[in-house]
Amino acid sequence: MGAEGIATRRRPLLLTGAGGRLSVCGCWLLTGVLAAGCATAPPPAGAPRARGSFPGDGLLTQRAVLTARGRQFALNGYLALSTAGGKRLIVTQSLGQVLADVLVKPDGSVQVVRASRMLRPEWIRRYLAADLECIFGNAPGTEGPLRMLSPTHFLIERRWYTLDLQIVETKPGPQASELFDATSKATP
Repeated sequence: MGAEGIATRRRPLLLTGAGGRLSVCGCWLLTGVLAAGCATAPPPAGAPRARGSFPGDGLLTQRAVLTARGRQFALNGYLALSTAGGKRLIVTQSLGQVLADVLVKPDGSVQVVRASRMLRPEWIRRYLAADLECIFGNAPGTEGPLRMLSPTHFLIERRWYTLDLQIVETKPGPQASELFDATSKATP
């Protein structure tokens, strides 16, 4: 084997053969496409919100996957809505253990009825209540971490976590007033 054979082996595979120039152009084109990444348009600033698609008074059953620090948690949610009483959300694990019970009054005040080790009261006030208001709230703002994938499917992406939420059942109608009493441990 001579010096010429060694030089041939060191050349990149794309550069060998009669179409060497075409392969170099193809290599640059491929590099450009890979460097550009996926070119999808960001959601419009005035993306539709969920508020109008749910009853003012009703009970919603939700399934969610919470991804935090690379770990995923399957959650169930039961949200009671009342125009007079506010919003009461009870979050459970798949086996039924209550992780959070929060009441958001119509004036916007947040009361943590029950917390767990996984979801501390500060986290419930700061993130869970904010996400609840982001999806079901009355605030006119359209900016934020919410993406509405369908009328019943929402994705909230924050710096530390992602919440993939789906509404699986909606039961319109007035809810019991004791659900909106912070001292009540009643479940919807």
